[in-house]
Amino acid sequence: MISGFFLIIYLGSFMLMLLVLSIQVKCYHEIITIGYRVYHSYDLPWFRSLSWYFLLCVNYFFYGETVADYFATFVQRREQLQFLIRYHRFISFALYLAGFCMFVLSLVKKHYRLQFYMFAWTHVTLLITVTQSHLVIQNLFEGMIWFLVPISSVICNDITAYIFGFFFGRTPLIKLSPKKTWEGFIGGFFSTVVFGFIFSYFLAQHQYFVCPVEYNSETNRFVTECEPSELFQMKKYSVPPLLQAVLGWETVNMYPFQMHSFALSTFASLIGPFGGFFASGFKRAFKIKDFADTIPGHGGIMDRFDCQYLMATFVHVYITSFIRGPNPSKLLKQLLILQPEQQLSVYKTLKSHLVEKGILQPSLRG
Repeated sequence: MISGFFLIIYLGSFMLMLLVLSIQVKCYHEIITIGYRVYHSYDLPWFRSLSWYFLLCVNYFFYGETVADYFATFVQRREQLQFLIRYHRFISFALYLAGFCMFVLSLVKKHYRLQFYMFAWTHVTLLITVTQSHLVIQNLFEGMIWFLVPISSVICNDITAYIFGFFFGRTPLIKLSPKKTWEGFIGGFFSTVVFGFIFSYFLAQHQYFVCPVEYNSETNRFVTECEPSELFQMKKYSVPPLLQAVLGWETVNMYPFQMHSFALSTFASLIGPFGGFFASGFKRAFKIKDFADTIPGHGGIMDRFDCQYLMATFVHVYITSFIRGPNPSKLLKQLLILQPEQQLSVYKTLKSHLVEKGILQPSLRG
């Protein structure tokens, strides 16, 4: 599995997106199947079909938003796509509304409560799987490093917490997971922080991992070529006085992203495990050991990704709150979609603004 994952990374961002989509579909299937079994709903009219229909509708909405956001120049060249993108949200709502009406028409008197249970189950599952996987892909577009460091930190924490707990564990951590110990929890935290710092250093040296993923309409390919931002340019930092005596260094060279890796690693090791605890509570509530038996000895796909979805949400919020600024490239793509009159209006307004600020000479007004 590890070698296969490395191969997918080598093949590029598009293959990673397909991997995320495949995992999303499988996780959705595992959770929905549990609902079928628990509520004995195999005889509910249309419900299995409606569950998958809603999955298609929600994916159509989210991936359509991504296409409109990141592939504007590609869409502009194709009239069929222009119609779909322009009315994308209306089409998405109409599709969902059709499923909603089909659900209402499928209601059977003796199954009312059960059918509404499963309707709610389906929507919560969509929220957990589809929304979170969409955020994973959004993170990926910011640069592969925002995808690899978080998921690797969660995996590292899972492994090191197990190792520390196995050899040194004495104090139970939480009743939901009796095998989890404070020793493993703390050991996993420090190990993950160190791992994230070192792993970030190696990835930050390569454009392939740090450049935002963009679609080149001329070559019809995803490209990861850019001038690395300040986050991925080596800088000199002063070592705090307390650490100078210990390390013997007054300054240290490092990438600014390595500072952000502390936040990612800390969340992965202190908050990320609660995604696993939540999953453990869920399985105990329905008296099941694993979500499925997809991976021999490890359970289902959801058993391996219960912490990853929570991590994906944090990374997305972190990027939008502390990292992402105005994107000239995305703004330019949006300007190119405008009508010529609108583009000319924007040009005149921008030119006037630059003259007022003294960036352009007044002689250029004509």
